[in-house]
Amino acid sequence: MTTAPLISVEGLHITFPGRHGAPPARAVDGVDLDIRPGEIVALVGESGCGKTTLARALLGLVPPTAGHVTFDGAPLDYSSRALKAYRKRVQLVLQDPSGSLNPRHTVYDAVAEGLRIHGHGGDERAAVTEALNRAGLRPPERFFLRYPHELSGGQRQRVVIAGAMVLEPELLVADEPVASLDASVRGEILALLLRLRAELGLSALVVTHDLGLAWNIADRVAVMYLGRIVETGDVEQVLTAPRHPYTQALLSVLPEAPGTPVVLTGEPPDPARIPTGCRFHARCQVLTSGEADTAGVADACRTRDLEVLDGGAQAQVACHWARASVAT
Repeated sequence: MTTAPLISVEGLHITFPGRHGAPPARAVDGVDLDIRPGEIVALVGESGCGKTTLARALLGLVPPTAGHVTFDGAPLDYSSRALKAYRKRVQLVLQDPSGSLNPRHTVYDAVAEGLRIHGHGGDERAAVTEALNRAGLRPPERFFLRYPHELSGGQRQRVVIAGAMVLEPELLVADEPVASLDASVRGEILALLLRLRAELGLSALVVTHDLGLAWNIADRVAVMYLGRIVETGDVEQVLTAPRHPYTQALLSVLPEAPGTPVVLTGEPPDPARIPTGCRFHARCQVLTSGEADTAGVADACRTRDLEVLDGGAQAQVACHWARASVAT
């Protein structure tokens, strides 16, 4: 892709103060990431890796400690007025539709809320009708006076998506958008997101721990570990031939994966105490098996940090062993 990014993150660091004198937690510890018009990027990683914090930074909800976010060629302005205008163009869809919807608001009011906040000057009823129609709630008028408790989980998530789409955003940030839904409904919601991309040219960042979801919806995947992206590239390339041991471990536990699942030992390190060298080395199956020694990179794994990966679309990996394997 040669198209200029719609949104770009460069050198992003987000640090939270430690409690009771503890060191600050480096939730996002150096990230570059581009999302181009019409592109869906999946941000994948286990809980606590920093992916939700990175997503919140894209929405302007968390100002960076260092680095910057650029949208449509201009740096993100964190003034209240600028953020209000920005959030008309960038919308959020959360994991739990029940928590996203006010139980006292009808479906009509839930979808119209964004229009009212942003001072929509057109026909509100027509805009709500169109948004519900796009979200697959047909006929839309049948849902106007319903309350969230009267809907199924899939219908509630469609209302949340309609509420985001009513403002005709250019970018959707979806944080685990199908995690709370039954398996039978997940495919419908993913198909809806793909249809919105096809019809409207919508871009999306989909935050997930589910590599199967990434496979089904994304053009590109970025795998995050302990505050940093450790592998990125075309979704088919990364998920069929993963190069980073962490990506390999994540893929190995999928039901359809060949071979023996890789069981990682221990928990991810504390983001306030990121280890020296490769941040994955304390749990790395390649290091413990002796393969890194054979490749002559074991010391580098333990002591030499890896640079931040470029935010572009090319396949990249932050791993001494994977790079040594290519070189040989």
